[in-house]
Amino acid sequence: MLDYKKNINKLFYIFIIAHLIIWTLIPSLTNKNLPLDTIEALAWGSNLDWGFNKHPPASAFFLEFFYQIFGPRDWAYYLLSQIFVVLSFVIVFKFANELLKNKSLSLISILLLEGIYFYNFTTPEFNVNVCQLPFWALSVYYSWKLYNNKKIEIKDCFYLGIFAAIGFLSKYLFIYLLLAIDLLFFYIIFIKKRKKFDFKYFIALEVFIVLMIPHLIWLTNNDYVTITYGLARTGLENSNLLDHLIYPLLFLIKQIGILIPFFIMLFLLLKKFKFNISLKDNRLLFLLTINLIPIFLIFLTSVITGSKIRTMWMTPFYLFFGVMFVYIFQSQIKINNLKRFGYTFLFLFFFLPSTYGFISLIKTDKRTDYPGKQISQKVLYEWNKNYKDPINVVLGREWSAGNLSYHLKSRPVWIGFVTKDKLESLSQFICINKQMKEPVCVGRK
Repeated sequence: MLDYKKNINKLFYIFIIAHLIIWTLIPSLTNKNLPLDTIEALAWGSNLDWGFNKHPPASAFFLEFFYQIFGPRDWAYYLLSQIFVVLSFVIVFKFANELLKNKSLSLISILLLEGIYFYNFTTPEFNVNVCQLPFWALSVYYSWKLYNNKKIEIKDCFYLGIFAAIGFLSKYLFIYLLLAIDLLFFYIIFIKKRKKFDFKYFIALEVFIVLMIPHLIWLTNNDYVTITYGLARTGLENSNLLDHLIYPLLFLIKQIGILIPFFIMLFLLLKKFKFNISLKDNRLLFLLTINLIPIFLIFLTSVITGSKIRTMWMTPFYLFFGVMFVYIFQSQIKINNLKRFGYTFLFLFFFLPSTYGFISLIKTDKRTDYPGKQISQKVLYEWNKNYKDPINVVLGREWSAGNLSYHLKSRPVWIGFVTKDKLESLSQFICINKQMKEPVCVGRK
């Protein structure tokens, strides 16, 4: 039995190491420039604050940490993204082991995630969606420990507060998971299960609030710009009555389309499509809560507000889908079907990165084809003709200015969009408009 468990663990770690290497290598070899969201967050990271005009600060912090170690080496940021992905896989695998009590089923629940393109094809771009993944997984894992253990451990409450805060500081949509966890604790645990309130649960809330304070102060001082940006992205201001129907339906259709490979892989495992659900099963109740309630809440948001839910926003929502469906159908999974499941998994595992690389090579008009390094060299050449001191600030939109901040050796700090006041605060500067849609200026403070 010990050897069997060791073999499953070996297979799991072979999978995550292979995933990490392949999805780091392919974009590193086929992309000429980092993706849009990564460059934007690197621009923010050059001038770290407790928030930015589009998002809270966590993604910029992690990118800047890597920049201080590796500098402008593109492969490092593809690696960072895959570290976040495989770390979330490790946490989900640990959770699955505790809940399913079966190593083989736990491994299957992770391999199923390869059928969801959020965890492969879109992962080379480190952004706020990828940044949420390990903290989403950790928040669920420590919620499980509080839910499942008879004795409440203070350290588990503490960890839950920390990871929930970092997740929320990655992207505000993390609130949908936190609402599901609140429902889990205050309804399922207090009313249905334990029928008593334990004040230790407040430790998680207290830690969360303390870690939020700097960002809340920043939000107040900056006219809640991050929130207004998020609302603008939903198209809420221009919504009409039909949007309350059309956008929710489009949301459902897209989610079904995204999950088709996942369900094909699942059905290949089953001998029968038959299951029994009992809401008295506390494990199933937990899985349904943390998987379905966040999706239902975001769907309800679209119905009530008529807002558009962008597909990539759903990146962390399906992390535990493999565990949930394996738990529901565990008695119907046929070991003899593992071979065809394995072939399908291997096909997707190699087909998707091959497709990514092929598209990256044949299409030449993508953001990742932007000649950021060459433009930076031309800007530096023009600067050196006029000034001897190195560039230490850059102004402009995050994409064009961020590329300069990233590629220039002096790592100039991004200080926002070009304005007359900001230019007047510089002792030396030049502006470049010829190769960029919007003005970009470099200079010295």
